[in-house]
Amino acid sequence: MALKRMDNVGIVVDDLEQTIDFFCELGLELEGRATIEGEWAGRVTGLGDQRVEIAMMRTPDGHGRLELSRFLAPPTVADHRNAPVNALGYLRVMFAVDDVDDTLERLRKRGAQLVGEVVQYKDVYRLCYIRGPEGLLIGLAQELS
Repeated sequence: MALKRMDNVGIVVDDLEQTIDFFCELGLELEGRATIEGEWAGRVTGLGDQRVEIAMMRTPDGHGRLELSRFLAPPTVADHRNAPVNALGYLRVMFAVDDVDDTLERLRKRGAQLVGEVVQYKDVYRLCYIRGPEGLLIGLAQELS
């Protein structure tokens, strides 16, 4: 059997509303929200009895999704939000945008901070990393034509 697709990337946050607003400003669409709880959910995650609010965000093309989660129980146990780009493990998500400068300007109004600088790679891309809500590391890439 072949792999069908990558379904979503999960991000755990403290402030679900602020994070939803940020990703809506970036251009993602809120697909839906739910509270997930119960014994079945704990069996999937290995966390036992859990209660988590989730918001599914969809990219405009409908092919990519972010699952934003705010755990009510059990409490979160680790914080990797300030890890540098070369830290081990899952670290960042990269989005293709029409205009890096415009996107950066809009997201700065929502608290985004530029990491390093906006850089042009040959005549192919303009790229940058930003820290979004709660320090989330997000890449922005503008394809040059």
